Amino acid sequence: MATVNELLRDETVAHSVSLQQYSLGVVRRMVALLNRVDAELSAALIMALENMPVESYTVERMELLLASVRTLNAAAYDQVSRELQKDLSELSGYESQWQSDLFDHLLPDPVKLRFPLARVTAEQAYAAAMSRPFQGRLLKDWGDDLAAGRMTVIRNAIREGYLQGKTVADIVRGIRGTKTEAFADGFLARPRRDLESVVRAAVMHTASTARSEFYKANESIVKALQWVSTLDTKTSDPCRIRDHKNYTADTKKPIGHKVPWLQGPGKIHWNCRSTETPITKSWRELGIPVDEMTPGERASMDGAVPGDTTYIEWLGRQSAERQERVLGPMRYRMLQSGEIKMGDLYTPTGEFKTIDQLKGIDRVERLAQAA
Repeated sequence: MATVNELLRDETVAHSVSLQQYSLGVVRRMVALLNRVDAELSAALIMALENMPVESYTVERMELLLASVRTLNAAAYDQVSRELQKDLSELSGYESQWQSDLFDHLLPDPVKLRFPLARVTAEQAYAAAMSRPFQGRLLKDWGDDLAAGRMTVIRNAIREGYLQGKTVADIVRGIRGTKTEAFADGFLARPRRDLESVVRAAVMHTASTARSEFYKANESIVKALQWVSTLDTKTSDPCRIRDHKNYTADTKKPIGHKVPWLQGPGKIHWNCRSTETPITKSWRELGIPVDEMTPGERASMDGAVPGDTTYIEWLGRQSAERQERVLGPMRYRMLQSGEIKMGDLYTPTGEFKTIDQLKGIDRVERLAQAA
């Protein structure tokens, strides 16, 4: 029988996968909002540049003529910021409720009776997330910086275009990119990538803060947090060294090691995929009399730290529905039909194998059996 801490870890890892998928959806929506003004921005650029022949180019004149472009750019980022804040507000409430529901489902009744779960409202979690910086700045500051950064890209592209003797059409095409390349070859591709990174970081920061607020509110039950990293070839050094290390739930001090928590999982660097799993106190540490719990309930609340487990081992314990969601329909079908084994999903260096690579494994095995 799995303990409460083991079940908390399994569900937290699964939830982290879902959060990453959710984050990707938010990123796509925010970038789409920004892209909507690109055609209008290009038209404004053409109008501005046609009024500024090469011989009349000065930085001051460029700034004057780009007023409409600045207005469009600022309005686009304002809309992105408003929509992102709506998403983050909803996420704060969802994450807080998810944590509460998980503990409510897993904790034995005698524990909940003596230590009623403290709820964290959506407003509390959102306020905490917005008041704490990620990667050194608040969300509002990141929005202002992104808007200013895109204007800098546009100015630099115009200046370079004039110096190289390019036509207005060539300058604007270089800024926006070409339709045949889905506009990924223009100077504005970099600001899109910057926005993607900030949005993804904001989502993980908000979810992590909501979790932290819930654990802090229930510190009478939660005694420690364990750092859980996604281990593959993309895992950063800071996350790799912290994987499965334990920290105090309130002050985040290292337990049994000296590696600092710093900003924490999901926040320690850009695009961080790490999370943390809570470790509850044992029934003895909670001071619950032995006669108030059944033997099974006492065994489930042993307070032990879950042992190390690989991602593949974790995935193998999950339900069929969850495996299909993580792996995708084709990999899941191959796994269920026996064409591949769980250990075949990754290369020796930890990379997720493509469908063609997995099909190659099946062909080799068939040839070996026929020989």
